[in-house]
Amino acid sequence: MVDVFSGRLLVSRDGRSVDPEEALQNKVVGLYFSAGWCSPCRDFTPVLCDFYTELLEETEPPAPFEVVFISSDHSAEEMVGYMRAMHGDWLALPFHDPYKHDLKKKYNITAIPKLVIVKQTGEVITDKGRKQIRDKGLSCFRNWLEGADIFQNFSI
Repeated sequence: MVDVFSGRLLVSRDGRSVDPEEALQNKVVGLYFSAGWCSPCRDFTPVLCDFYTELLEETEPPAPFEVVFISSDHSAEEMVGYMRAMHGDWLALPFHDPYKHDLKKKYNITAIPKLVIVKQTGEVITDKGRKQIRDKGLSCFRNWLEGADIFQNFSI
């Protein structure tokens, strides 16, 4: 992930700046391309919240997983409102960072919502994160972890 967000800052739901190198190190990362105006996004976001909460708050130790929201909202205010109203306690690329366009291109995002699960290097584990969470629930995380080349003594 250091490769993907190198030299950039991410923001938390409460607006704090976060160093991606520290926050994403040794984690499977879900790049969540979404927007508050998008009805399918608003349908999936609570499902992703539950998945995230179960992995990070209800497992011991917490799962090595983080979500980074890449907004397609129409304004920074819309993005912040959507994050505060519906998102889990995950991270986001700041609204005005033009890098979101590069990420959409790099990961071939043609429609939202899209949850792309990536390794530390930014290499794709799956671009079907949304479908896998809906179909398999928490069990899909084990496959992502195996694909991420992160050594973890982690069980679900």
